[in-house]
Amino acid sequence: MGISRLLPPVLNIYDFDLEAIKQQYLYLHFQVYDRECLDFIVASRNGGRQWMEYDVIEGGVANDRVIDTIEDYMRGRMSAERALEELSKHQPNNQICVLNQEVIDKHLHFIQSIKG
Repeated sequence: MGISRLLPPVLNIYDFDLEAIKQQYLYLHFQVYDRECLDFIVASRNGGRQWMEYDVIEGGVANDRVIDTIEDYMRGRMSAERALEELSKHQPNNQICVLNQEVIDKHLHFIQSIKG
């Protein structure tokens, strides 16, 4: 019996003032899997550090649904146009990456915990 069966689930709720963050910090948002997003993902996976230019980055996760396409493009098995065509079939599963501790300290506020 795993520990998850012994403890009830807990949902922690936070307020994250993204509108204030957009105005006060270096914020990058990829709304869709487009060429800019594809190039950013590939550069990062190849050791690039362009992400260090930002305080917050928001966009689609390169998860199991899209990683095969990205890897095929990176290995030259697929053109950028074909990769973008494949990626366009997926609604991005959004993530927010906070790269600046000050953003968390000033704009992430605990609201409550709800036990299941």
